[in-house]
Amino acid sequence: MSSSLLTPDPGLVFWMTIAFGIVLFILGKFAFPVILDKIDSRKKFIDESLDAAKQANEKLEHTHERNKKLLEGAKREKEQLLREAAKQRTLILEKANKEAIEETKHLIENARKQITQEREEAINAIRREIALISVDIAEKVLRDNLKDKESQMSMIERLVDEINLS
Repeated sequence: MSSSLLTPDPGLVFWMTIAFGIVLFILGKFAFPVILDKIDSRKKFIDESLDAAKQANEKLEHTHERNKKLLEGAKREKEQLLREAAKQRTLILEKANKEAIEETKHLIENARKQITQEREEAINAIRREIALISVDIAEKVLRDNLKDKESQMSMIERLVDEINLS
């Protein structure tokens, strides 16, 4: 008994071989093509997924590079705008300072002219007042001095002599 277990019967081997061949034929005819198709489609899907991942990675790298370039360009543009703004600010401040200085000079000149004019007007007004006061004083003095005819004649002669000498 123990030897029959270790050595199979040739009939058994024959029928096992035929059964194995039939199973192998059925599997080869119906199962293996389906399994191989599924494996091929899965392999194709994996390959396509890998290609898509590579393309996505390349696009991502390209996008990163483009973003870097855009950021660098934006930074340069921002710096340029800031420099231009600083120049404009400086120009505006200088212009405002010049205008303020010119306006101040103009105001000072106008004030000087006005002061000079008012001073001249005040001097002229004082002179008029002095002249009026002098005429009033002279009139009063002359009235007192020229009450009589004789003093009037002597004054006239003296004035005529002064006019002739000049």
